[in-house]
Amino acid sequence: MSGHSKWSTIKRKKGAADAKRGKLFTKLIKEISIAAREGGDEPDANPRLRLAIANAKGNNMPKDNIERAIKKATGSDANQYHETSYEGYATHGVAVFVECLTDNTNRTVSSVRSAFTKHGGSLGTNGSLEFIFNRIGVFQIKLDEGIDEDEFTLEMIDAGAEDVTSEDGYLTVTCNISDFGGIHKKLEELGVEAENAELQRIPNTLVTLDDDSFGKVMKLIDALEDNDDVQKVFHNLDITDAQMELI
Repeated sequence: MSGHSKWSTIKRKKGAADAKRGKLFTKLIKEISIAAREGGDEPDANPRLRLAIANAKGNNMPKDNIERAIKKATGSDANQYHETSYEGYATHGVAVFVECLTDNTNRTVSSVRSAFTKHGGSLGTNGSLEFIFNRIGVFQIKLDEGIDEDEFTLEMIDAGAEDVTSEDGYLTVTCNISDFGGIHKKLEELGVEAENAELQRIPNTLVTLDDDSFGKVMKLIDALEDNDDVQKVFHNLDITDAQMELI
């Protein structure tokens, strides 16, 4: 399995754990909110909102919750969320990239810095991790009886996909950022709904740690992901199957 696919599989499994903690819906609602506020409340005319809604549906968010989030985002009393990101290092040289949606940047940077400091890490300057992560499009699709895997793979490659892999009943499609919209459109044409579709920061260098060191780094990552202002956390840990079970 390619590095892209392996890391995306880790993100998917981690996402399932996040959902159990009740954090996932909060993050999905924020993405719907900023998409609707910036591009309007009509999904057909707003690709970002259409994608946010698709991700919410893929994670079993009720339709009423989605509609309320859109309505609230376009109302006069809507929260004014801003996108911001932070880069730093955990212990043992593990790179950590944090993407946030916040209505108070002072609060967010303070809480993110506090998490790094508490767990032995340190914040860096924006752009300091540019050489470690590549930003690519990733689609996670649950494989069911209605999908012919070989035919689907050819359709995705024709639409611009770099790679299509299969594992644990899921297909992972990866592409360049420039082809992200084309892949999304092709999935809609095929009537295939991705469980999750997003731009991910995939590491091109990985750090392998023993279980004890891994646990210490994960405390920082968990603390960041538990922060309501944090949308996504990317890192370059090479997580073994045994360590995946510890999460």
